[in-house]
Amino acid sequence: MATVMETDSLLKDAALVVDVCMSVETDDVVTIICDDDHASQAAAIAEVVVDRGAWPVVMNNETQVRRGRANVRFPMAPPRNLHQAMVGSDEVIIVTNLEWANRFAHVNAVKETCAANGKIASVEEGMGTWDLTVDDIHKATQRAKDAIAALEGKTRVRVTTPIGTDFTVSIEGRPALEVTPIKKRGQMMGPVPLWAEVAFAAVEDFTHGTAIVDGVMLGIGLPGQVKEPIHWTFEGGRCVKIEGGEEAERLRHAIEGVENVEVAGEFAFGTSEKAPFGSPSEKGRIGTVHIALGDNHNAYPGGQNVCSLHLDGVFLNATMWIEDDGTYILKDGEWVLP
Repeated sequence: MATVMETDSLLKDAALVVDVCMSVETDDVVTIICDDDHASQAAAIAEVVVDRGAWPVVMNNETQVRRGRANVRFPMAPPRNLHQAMVGSDEVIIVTNLEWANRFAHVNAVKETCAANGKIASVEEGMGTWDLTVDDIHKATQRAKDAIAALEGKTRVRVTTPIGTDFTVSIEGRPALEVTPIKKRGQMMGPVPLWAEVAFAAVEDFTHGTAIVDGVMLGIGLPGQVKEPIHWTFEGGRCVKIEGGEEAERLRHAIEGVENVEVAGEFAFGTSEKAPFGSPSEKGRIGTVHIALGDNHNAYPGGQNVCSLHLDGVFLNATMWIEDDGTYILKDGEWVLP
C-alpha cells in the first residue's frame, strides 16, 4: 500500500508529464498505454488528466509487452483497436517497460499518430523519484537545439571512445530529429521527461569504422549495460562483423536472417544531464552516442531503410566532432559545444 507521501510524489511527477511534457488541455482525448508493472503510474497520469478536464482511457497492453520482451521478433505493431485509439487521440502516453516502448516507437501506428497531429511519448522509469525541474527540461532542450544548429548543412560526423570506437557517419541531406521532453503535435515519439537527444537517419551506404557498445544494447534481453563490450565493424553503411562474448552472440542470433538489419539506420546522441545510466534512458544522456541497426524509414527524416527491427547500442564517454569544420560537440563524455 503506497504511503501518502509516495502518492503525492507520484502525482507530482505525473503532473510534470501531463502539464509540461504533453500540455494536455480541456476536452483532449488521451490514450494511456500501460503494462501490469506500470499500472499504478498509468492510474496517476489518468487522475491528473481528469483533473485537467480531459478524457483518459487506459489500455493495458501487458500481453504484447510481455511477449515482445521475451522475443525480439514478436510483432511490435499494436492490435487494430489500440492502433485506431492512438491515431484518434490528442495525446498518447505510453507507460510500459521502457525498452519495449523504445522499440514500439518505430511502428506504423506511431508514424500515423504523428501524421494525425497527435502528441506521443513514452514515460521513463522511476516516476515519483525523478527530482527533475522544468529548468532541467529547458536546458536539455536548448542543448539539442544548439547542436542541431551546429550540424545544419554539415555532412560528416566522427565519433571515438576510450575503448576503441572510431567511426564516421554521413548525415548529408538528412534533417535532424529533435527528440526532447516537451512534445509538439506531429513530433516523433520519444521518452519523457528525463531524456533528450538529437537523432539522424544515417546515410545508409556510408557509415564506416569500429563501434564498440559498452552501454545498453536493446533487443537481447539485458536489464542494463553489457557485461562485455560488443564490437561492430561497419563497411559501406553495413555492420559486417559482430564480435564479443555471450551478449554479442545473443545479438547475432536476434538479427539472423532479418532483412536489412545490418544497416546503420540511426545515429544519435544525448543532451540531458538527468537521464540515468544503465537503462534505455542513457541514450538521452550527455556523453553517450548511439547507433541503431535496422529501420530508419518510419521515424527519421529522409530515412530509406525498411526493417522489422530497430536495435540501439550505446557508446559511453564519447568524443564527437563535425568533420566538415572541426567543431566539437563532445569531448571525453563532456558537452563542449558553446
